[in-house]
Amino acid sequence: MKKVRTETLAEYKRQGQKFSCLTSYDFISAEIFDQAGIDVILVGDSAADNVLGYESTIPVTLSEMASLARAVSAAAQRALVVVDMPFGSYEISAEQALKNAIELVKTSGAEAVKLEGGIRSAEQISKISAAGIPVMGHIGFTPQSVNSLGGYRVQGRGDSAAQALIEDAKAVEAAGAFAVVLEMVPASLATQVSIELSIPTIGIGAGSGTDAQILVWSDMAGYSSGKTRKFVKRYADLRSELLNAAKNYDAEVKTGKFPDTEHSFE
Repeated sequence: MKKVRTETLAEYKRQGQKFSCLTSYDFISAEIFDQAGIDVILVGDSAADNVLGYESTIPVTLSEMASLARAVSAAAQRALVVVDMPFGSYEISAEQALKNAIELVKTSGAEAVKLEGGIRSAEQISKISAAGIPVMGHIGFTPQSVNSLGGYRVQGRGDSAAQALIEDAKAVEAAGAFAVVLEMVPASLATQVSIELSIPTIGIGAGSGTDAQILVWSDMAGYSSGKTRKFVKRYADLRSELLNAAKNYDAEVKTGKFPDTEHSFE
């Protein structure tokens, strides 16, 4: 299997070839997704509410992200591994962003970092990229800014908002990002941005006109609980499967059915 690199994604864009992305936060799921042919594995700060039990992505720390990414990096032989820079690790200055990006890459084994923001984060993207660390941008709905955005709302609706999003996308590209995530953006606008940019666009809730798609893996596989968002398609029902397995195990242990002679040493 040929290793996926940032230039691989650029070539996919030039050829009009779509590529796939999923989040992962552990060795086993990353190993499975890598074997499945997923091109980019993102160690997202979505681990905050999907793994660590936080109410949002805001509390997750740099060291927590590094630990999770280290497990994913150990498993992924083909996929490009990208790790999120958590809230508070890059907003203060470009120098702060570079320092923490270096620390994150050195301690996690990830091959690239992702940070949120368009024009406001352009200086940080430029500084990190110039140091030799590939950067993925993230615009549209940015989860780390959920409080200032007034909740989970589609971004880029209306002429002025759409123009602002296009300007953010172009700022990310000009700053040196190798790709940009478009989250919760009207499909027609995401398609327009994808046409105007030379770097790949990765959609989540942005329609089919982007160069790639990404989902949180536990949403994609039906592992998480609660109502899924409009843009999520479930490809399995792992939560029910695991629940049934745990119930069967519990029943067999309590009735003495497990372990039997087959699963015991003589």
